[in-house]
Amino acid sequence: MSALPVALRLARRNAWRSRGRSALIMVMIGLPVLVITGVFTLNETMNVTPREGLVATLGTADARVVQVPEGTVFHQQPNGASWNTGGDDGAAAPKLGVTEVAALLGPGTRLVPFATGVFRLGTERVDALEIDLRDPLTRGMLTLSEGRFPTAREVAVTPALDLRPGDLLRLPGAAPLTVVGVVEHPYRPSLREVVGPDLPLAPPDGFWSPNESDTGWLADTAKPVSWTDVPTLNTAGLYVTSRATIWGSPRAPVDFSSLDVPHTVGLGAMVIMVVLETVLLAGPAFAVGLRRRRRELAEIAAQGGSAGHLRTIVLADGLVLGGAATLVATVLGIGAGALGAPIVARWGGQVGPPGVPWSPVLGIAALGLLAGLVAALVPAVQAARQNTAAVLAGRAPAVADRPGWPLVGAVLVLAGLGATVVARRQPDSVWVLASAVLILLGLVVLMPWLVRFTGRPAARLSLPLRVSVRDAVRHRSRTVSAVAAVMAVTATVVAVGIGTHSAYMDQRNAYTSARPTGTLAIWAGTIGGAAWNRLRAETARQLPGVPLAAGYQAKDAQGRNYTLRYTVRWNGTRMHRAVAIGDQALLRLLQGRHDPQAAAALASGKAVVFDAAAVRDGKLALRASSRSGPARRFEVPAVLATPADEHQGGALLPRTLVERTGFSTAERNLYAMYRLPVDSTLSRDLAKVTPRVTVASEEGYRNVPDPGLWGWLVGALVLVVGGTLAATRLAAADMRPERATMMAIGASPGTLRMVVAGQALYISGLGALVGLVTGTVTGVALSRPMTTYGAGDPATIAIPWPFVIAVVVGLPVLATVAALITRTRLPLPRRLL
Repeated sequence: MSALPVALRLARRNAWRSRGRSALIMVMIGLPVLVITGVFTLNETMNVTPREGLVATLGTADARVVQVPEGTVFHQQPNGASWNTGGDDGAAAPKLGVTEVAALLGPGTRLVPFATGVFRLGTERVDALEIDLRDPLTRGMLTLSEGRFPTAREVAVTPALDLRPGDLLRLPGAAPLTVVGVVEHPYRPSLREVVGPDLPLAPPDGFWSPNESDTGWLADTAKPVSWTDVPTLNTAGLYVTSRATIWGSPRAPVDFSSLDVPHTVGLGAMVIMVVLETVLLAGPAFAVGLRRRRRELAEIAAQGGSAGHLRTIVLADGLVLGGAATLVATVLGIGAGALGAPIVARWGGQVGPPGVPWSPVLGIAALGLLAGLVAALVPAVQAARQNTAAVLAGRAPAVADRPGWPLVGAVLVLAGLGATVVARRQPDSVWVLASAVLILLGLVVLMPWLVRFTGRPAARLSLPLRVSVRDAVRHRSRTVSAVAAVMAVTATVVAVGIGTHSAYMDQRNAYTSARPTGTLAIWAGTIGGAAWNRLRAETARQLPGVPLAAGYQAKDAQGRNYTLRYTVRWNGTRMHRAVAIGDQALLRLLQGRHDPQAAAALASGKAVVFDAAAVRDGKLALRASSRSGPARRFEVPAVLATPADEHQGGALLPRTLVERTGFSTAERNLYAMYRLPVDSTLSRDLAKVTPRVTVASEEGYRNVPDPGLWGWLVGALVLVVGGTLAATRLAAADMRPERATMMAIGASPGTLRMVVAGQALYISGLGALVGLVTGTVTGVALSRPMTTYGAGDPATIAIPWPFVIAVVVGLPVLATVAALITRTRLPLPRRLL
């Protein structure tokens, strides 16, 4: 009989006999597989492709056509769409009616109109869709879950609005609308929408996009609308979504012509870290299992089993447990991802049919199986080398460290440090992470020496801690894996924390703006004088009592618009900043006060500059550029001044200075110190005057520290505390004779708990301290590629002290407390007298 089937049978029986230890190993191996598989499945399920979302877009129609805004040049292609505004001031593309659209789509076409916009529900603005859901072409767009579809002066609502049939929607200045049904979107459960055949719609705020339009039609055509028909429809001002074009769109080809080296290195580093962490977590349990099976293995060796047979038997444990853990974790991960997607989508997002990305999922499953084999590899080698006579005689095998391993570990650590120094100056942070993997591997090799070295002061500790530390040193094969696992997790989390926080601080410190915080800016540089006068009057009407400062646009003799810019180095890169043209009112707004010296300089025809690096020898170098005219370069006299905000830059030119350089000026900008309310309709109201208006508010630096940083802390909590407690429970099982002896001579339950807690404190504390040093080195190196954007840009290094303290101090304390409250009393063993 072959040795492998026998080994697998022995592994299965041993796993069933030691069910607790087997379950622990399966959890350690399967947990990463379950989490990663669940995330992959969740992302795939929540990614709704155009084909999957076709029913929500078209219902049963053949096509969906949308009228594009006036003056818009539109062009669709199979790989997307592009559009831009154009045309002369006041020009408008002709609006198409039902007859014209039906003629473009061919004879036999039936159209169902629809419109999208927003609906004011009290103080809240929700999405609105004006369409008759009773028409067969709309079947599938929204599913009726309660009540019926609406008719005139009736609406249906989505469940997120928390309304029921019979409720009334009261509108200011209009008769109320009755809710008669609740409808559900096929893949957007969090959608807040009102649907009805006749709604008082307001157009959506912001720029137009094909997915947020004003009016359109669902079309039932006699023949499919293909890509050959799309250009004609685009020319007529129609955006098309066709069932035939979506199903006929070519898939993007996979390009194997070039190898993405940084991506490959990053993927390799991630694979090594996942396997390494899993092996380190499961390793102690395999080591304990080996000690319990030493006599069984020795008996097999005494009956003629070779060293290869013993290795096969122990590796079969890893194969059986790793395979079972991977299979269960993969199934649970797929189920969790598919079932969790609808729940996650209720907080925002979308969810489609359950989808599984089989290639990455099977790759993760293979990694889980590999991790089980690698975790059993060291015990398998130890089993092949054990002294059969000593084991059968009941003598404990001597623990001896191989003398060459510390040297190998030191070489790996030094090589990793050298690689980190080199990788720190590379533009891609993946090289730093790859170097960190080399350091971690070296520390794993060095860990037996570190455990033995840190165990020397045990004689000066109290009795419970002395017993704990000495037991940890005596069973280094179990302790080393647990300490190394905590070290790897701590190092990874600390490094990511330092790099992420450094990037946040770099962005916050380097933030700059052209206007003070709280400034409202309105501009429309491509419109004529008459349209601007109407826009200015409407702005004054919309903002009564708000002082408005004028800004001006430079034009050449042919009437072409020019933008004046200067170049300055910002955050290590060269950037072009546009200058403002205005008078004393705009200067007071930009400075937040009256500055006599700056006002005098502006009145004398000099530029007032807020970027110190932009002024050289009292001159500001400018470049005038236009889309249709030749560029010009010139210098103007300039003075430095202090802006309203410390992070503010930019410059202000007087009109007389611009006109002396050969340009004319025309008012096309308005500025005010005014914060728009949340429900402001200023953008939409001004867009009624001209669609080319832009409204912007300067809100200052709005980013917040990455909340995902604390997600890393949660992950570290699970791995550090879970791994420590698992190793501690294994140690407690190994120490039963010592603990039974201590209890027999009068040790209290508190003392026994202190022995167990001492193991947890030693494992998590040593791993956290080594991980802190390693993570700090990697994090500091990681901060350079994450915070530098060019030569001469200094790196920003910022340490998130609360986060680091929570990881390095809080997690070991939490693991120790958890071990301290575990049950430790043992039944007294029977002794023969």
